[in-house]
Amino acid sequence: MFLRYTQRIKDGKAHRYWSIVENRRGAGKKVTQRQVLYLGEINDSQQAAWCRSIEVFESSSGRWRQVALFPEDREAPELADEVVHIRLDQLQVKRPRQWGACWLSCELWQQLRLDDFWRPRLVPSREGTDWLQILKTLVSYRLIDPGSEWRLHRQWYHHSAMADLLGQMSDAIELQSLYRCLDKLLKHKSALFSFLTERWRDLFHTEYEVLLYDLTSTYFECDPPGHGKRRFGYSRDKRPDCVQVVIALVITLDGFPLAYEVMPGNTSDKTTLKAFLKKIEDQYGKANRVWVMDRGIPTEEVLREMREGSSPVSYLVGTPRGRLTKLEKDFLKLPWVKVKDLLEVKLLPQKGGGGEVYVLTRSVGRRRKERGMRRRRLKRLWARLHELQRQKLTRDELLLKLGAAKADAGIVYRLVDVHVPKTTETVSTGTFTFSLRKEKLRAAIRNEGHYLLRSNLSDEDPAILWQRYIQLTEIEAVFRNLKSDLAIRPVYHQKDSRIEAHIFVSFLAYCLYVTLQQRLRVLAPGLTSRAVIEKMSAIQMVDVCLPTTDGRLLILPRYTQPEKDHQLLLQRLHLVLPPQPPPRICSQDENLPAGASAM
Repeated sequence: MFLRYTQRIKDGKAHRYWSIVENRRGAGKKVTQRQVLYLGEINDSQQAAWCRSIEVFESSSGRWRQVALFPEDREAPELADEVVHIRLDQLQVKRPRQWGACWLSCELWQQLRLDDFWRPRLVPSREGTDWLQILKTLVSYRLIDPGSEWRLHRQWYHHSAMADLLGQMSDAIELQSLYRCLDKLLKHKSALFSFLTERWRDLFHTEYEVLLYDLTSTYFECDPPGHGKRRFGYSRDKRPDCVQVVIALVITLDGFPLAYEVMPGNTSDKTTLKAFLKKIEDQYGKANRVWVMDRGIPTEEVLREMREGSSPVSYLVGTPRGRLTKLEKDFLKLPWVKVKDLLEVKLLPQKGGGGEVYVLTRSVGRRRKERGMRRRRLKRLWARLHELQRQKLTRDELLLKLGAAKADAGIVYRLVDVHVPKTTETVSTGTFTFSLRKEKLRAAIRNEGHYLLRSNLSDEDPAILWQRYIQLTEIEAVFRNLKSDLAIRPVYHQKDSRIEAHIFVSFLAYCLYVTLQQRLRVLAPGLTSRAVIEKMSAIQMVDVCLPTTDGRLLILPRYTQPEKDHQLLLQRLHLVLPPQPPPRICSQDENLPAGASAM
């Protein structure tokens, strides 16, 4: 195996994207290359680390343990142990099931020591139901292949190796046990937040001085209820036709979640911050924290309380574009100050504002990105309008197609002045016209790459303020992972308590996800958590069944040997696979599950 890169020129700069590639000899002695792992863009030290790993991996020899089996037609020597003769001609391989990703999930669970937290809180029932093992299964399912509890009950659990890994006696879980486990979780939510905070501090030396705060929503495909938290509201999922709940989340700069809250779907963003400030203060105590938020979340009243309270709270918040227009004359008098490559700032202290300062930033990189996005959308919108002008449409059909074009164009639609025919007019090139709003286009070009920030950290380096604000993309990434990788939406539960428990399980799954992600940043840069989970999912477990001459059945549960890319991943992450499960012997007419103990 070796490293190979592809080069791409972007914004005048050369970017190298690396992969680990191995040579394979096929038919006709033809050598083909297979990509083992995609690493993305890595720096020189990371490249050197991967090279060393490949060299160590290539030079090391695997240790194989040989097992001698005695077929029925061969006598065994005198041995102290019991001798079993096997009918090799009747060997069968049964029950292939996914093992690698399930094992990785359990390993991440152990790294966070979640057993220590949950064992005294989820004690087994008098009937023998182990709630802790069911919770592990729910969280692993949400992390690996998320879906409904019904699908977990009917399909996924049987096709996974969770029973083998958890030492369960059954290869099925009752559906009602899954629901009853959800009912036991919510009362431990605050205690779990505090426990995870300490674990991340021990594992990754995480700091909690800077907190990112934002909100998202998740929708339901059901009829609107008459009560509860499911309400119509502003949908970030572009599903205004569905009821929803709002999720408020606080994370660190590294993406570690500290707390979240589930609110009614019609909750306004600006009404949530005050309660969340108190929630964090009550749970973690008063401290000199910096809250980073996007525009639209804090109100003037809350910001004033944060500045002038008995224990002032620091904040950094984006401001609407309209505020920049109001302050444009004041900023014109100030010079641009270069704080780093491709980044300039202007500082405008506020008189009598409690040490508040406005920071106008101009980023060349952001301007190029925003300009490229605006040009692509405007070009697509312009071409679409020309298409509609050539089509033979009724006025109602034209309005419907214009609505779709407007939704696709977004804010770029404001740069075009569209004139539609009146009710009594037919659609033609004379009645349906459009033109550029040149003044608005010039204003958009002038504001591209400009951000107006507001903070009471008047003594802080502007470059640091800008970097912290850009870190809001971390919380957006959390929302994307929750909605795509962990499939938190749509929610099928009806009761508010089950809805919140579903989100709580998704939160626990994300805790495992972000723990793996942080490991990868240090040990295997360029890889994502989802890529590793999918790669490990290729390791399967099967039951090798060997009938014996005395009418019994020898069953050897075995996970498939990891391939080279799996071994390389395990080496980089400092993970060691467990030994193969021990064999068991049972009567041939006894239908024991894979997780049962040996007889």
